[in-house]
Amino acid sequence: MTRKLHELGPVGQLAYLPSDFDAAVRYWTQTMGVGPFYLMENVALGEAKYKGVPTGAVFSIAIAYWGDVQIELIRPENREPSIYCGEYAVTDQLHHICIFVESIAEARAVCAEIGAEVLVEGKVGGDGEVIYVDPGAGPGHVIELLQNMTGAEGIFQMIKDAGKNWDGSEPLRKLG
Repeated sequence: MTRKLHELGPVGQLAYLPSDFDAAVRYWTQTMGVGPFYLMENVALGEAKYKGVPTGAVFSIAIAYWGDVQIELIRPENREPSIYCGEYAVTDQLHHICIFVESIAEARAVCAEIGAEVLVEGKVGGDGEVIYVDPGAGPGHVIELLQNMTGAEGIFQMIKDAGKNWDGSEPLRKLG
């Protein structure tokens, strides 16, 4: 029997590609009460490929937690081929979900079994890996599968803890 993506783990993140990044931060912090967001600027995946071709895509992300679910806001920093420009650059709605996985090799195997197209792949830190796949529904249905780098759990826990009893101050904080 063919395995399914949900068997790899629960959805851990909802990611958005807003046309107005600052307005999105205001919406999530002021309207939804989610925050604070932690900004990581000029992120580039190691050995990044888009549809099998090397790319120099650079982006910034802001992360906060809504309960146990991570909210990610993405701002592309260049026009290199990626899911953040071109046909997959679905803005102002859910862009992709993320499933945190124990094994990127297992995630790749499940994706191959179901015929999901690998759109983006790359290294995260010293020992993490990520793939973004299109399982067949096209733009707006991208799934990120992330095997975190060592230490990411601690950073994510710090961000999650900052959201508990957050008083609304400093809605966007730089990380790193």
